[in-house]
Amino acid sequence: MKRIIPIAAAAMILMTGALMAADGWKKQAGTYAVIDTELGTIVCKLFPDKAPKTVANFVGLAEGTKEFSDPKTGAKTKRPFYDGIIFHRVIPDFMIQTGDPLGKGIGGPGYQFDDEFDPSLRFSKKGILAMANSGPATNGSQFFITVAPTPWLNDHHSIFGEVVEGQSVADAISTAPRDGGDRPTQTLSMKKVTIVRVK
Repeated sequence: MKRIIPIAAAAMILMTGALMAADGWKKQAGTYAVIDTELGTIVCKLFPDKAPKTVANFVGLAEGTKEFSDPKTGAKTKRPFYDGIIFHRVIPDFMIQTGDPLGKGIGGPGYQFDDEFDPSLRFSKKGILAMANSGPATNGSQFFITVAPTPWLNDHHSIFGEVVEGQSVADAISTAPRDGGDRPTQTLSMKKVTIVRVK
């Protein structure tokens, strides 16, 4: 019995430390994207100082303040773009991709914009938030989060944020059962994307 008390106390300390770490981002000034999924929440800190156009596009789509073309009707509209969109491509030890309103990897907001490359932002670790594209200056709404270092992507995809909480959720999504096209066999989506500004 004497050993149970120290073990329990240590467990409590670890749990308290984990909770404090989980809330740590709320105490750091910045703009954050809170992505709620079926497997948990991913929080990304955005880099508006280093990728202003890309962050402005993402925030505008997420909050519903930026106009886009409805892929089903072609009509111009404004509403929270990302809510309900699935992760259509997941690859272990690489990344998870989402942001296509059609859920097929070919859709977007009806416009494209230029790349933004900051020399201080590199794919040197997991948890990098970046734009998916089909070549130079083809950014739209699709993005991905890495689950491993991917240096071959440097200067090819615009980095605009990084994961500060919930990397384990991204990792879990990346290892979900998938078909031959790397599409999850179960529904995994961004149930809601919320932009939080901490001052």
